[in-house]
Amino acid sequence: MSKYFGTDGFRGEANKNLTADHAFRVGRFLGWYYGELKRKSGDNTPARIVIGKDTRRSSYMFEYSLVGGLTASGADAYLLHVTTTPSVAYVARTDGFDCGIMISASHNPYYDNGIKLINSKGEKMDETTIELVEAYLDGELEAFGQKWAELPFATGDHIGRTVDYVSGRNRYIGYLISLGLYSFRGVKVGLDCANGASWNVAKSVFDALGAETYVINAQPNGTNINNNAGSTHIEGLQKFVVENGLDVGFAYDGDADRCLAVDEKGNLLTGDHILYICGSHMKDNGELLSNTVVTTIMSNIGLYKALDAKGIGYAKTAVGDKYVYEYMSKNNCRLGGEESGHIIFSKYATTGDGLLTSLKLMEVRMAKKAKMSELTAPLTIYPQLLVNVRVKDKAAAQNDPDVQKAVEAASTALGDSGRILVRESGTEPLIRVMAEAESKEICEKMVSSIVDVIKAKGHEA
Repeated sequence: MSKYFGTDGFRGEANKNLTADHAFRVGRFLGWYYGELKRKSGDNTPARIVIGKDTRRSSYMFEYSLVGGLTASGADAYLLHVTTTPSVAYVARTDGFDCGIMISASHNPYYDNGIKLINSKGEKMDETTIELVEAYLDGELEAFGQKWAELPFATGDHIGRTVDYVSGRNRYIGYLISLGLYSFRGVKVGLDCANGASWNVAKSVFDALGAETYVINAQPNGTNINNNAGSTHIEGLQKFVVENGLDVGFAYDGDADRCLAVDEKGNLLTGDHILYICGSHMKDNGELLSNTVVTTIMSNIGLYKALDAKGIGYAKTAVGDKYVYEYMSKNNCRLGGEESGHIIFSKYATTGDGLLTSLKLMEVRMAKKAKMSELTAPLTIYPQLLVNVRVKDKAAAQNDPDVQKAVEAASTALGDSGRILVRESGTEPLIRVMAEAESKEICEKMVSSIVDVIKAKGHEA
């Protein structure tokens, strides 16, 4: 487990456990490291690193700190300004950058922020490089065969420069528009931009494709990102779609790498609904390579039953779109994602992309000439209950023989009509107990049978 960087970057409360100094030092390392890699390969040109940010007040502070570190180490910093995480990934891989940086804490409140690192292929950064960044932050860096108490500063004409690169963001918008196979003329579309990174991108795309576009939560002020808005507060968009008689609605999170949808009746479409709709369409069109949809262990049993009925295979990974993409890359899969709305279309993108996801849903809707509610009709999402138990020792609670017996008994009782999932939280001292079954009452009974044992054995903190 990384010390600073989790599965989705270095995240924390701005200037508490993620400070401007952290950002400066991350920039110092990346600028130096990629410059050294180029020099050792015989290329004496500066490292080129592209940066994007979301709308948090602290994003400007972190942007300037990163730029200071990068240029001080001799790298050139290219600024996309406020933009989405997938746009940074797109620009990094298409414009020959050594790496990309996104400043965002995704769906978290405004006072949190994060630094996401993206490699030159537009993928999340490899663990080896992350470990080197962390070693430098801790003053324990060893690289290129020697220890580095501190890194050298660039001097003279080797000091890096800053380049305004808003054109990169505009090309990403153009790329999305180019993927549109159908005109959206006559379709009323609602967009919830979460007062985040998609606020100045999403409407342009839908307008260009002919939709009648209605937008909410696109007035960022630095502190209202994700505040009762976006994919984590979908109820606002549900109400908006119904009250305005819209055909469909799409909600993004703060950095727009995830998307949830709302049908014309105001019903929520989760990532599982999206995987079913798009997976079914791709199979019908011969586009679902390996006939496999990649999910995480948190996807609903109803999705698996619907995929079985459609003759579509599936894989389950650990929670995190990073693990979904890794599986997809190794096994030549075209579609994967999470119930939370991180959906990856590997033919078109290397990360979850909320805008791309909404365009792909629209593509199915237009091709089928069907309402969104009709596209989800074959899928039944089972009731689900998740209870978090704060414990003294996660491993001890998880591996307790009596707890395991309770889990086995619940699984046996459910059979094929549901499932039990008990796992340790990756970031908190919690055991997460989840049940899916044909009714809420059965879920409550099964979860209680396990939680009660965890408490009775004295594991509760």
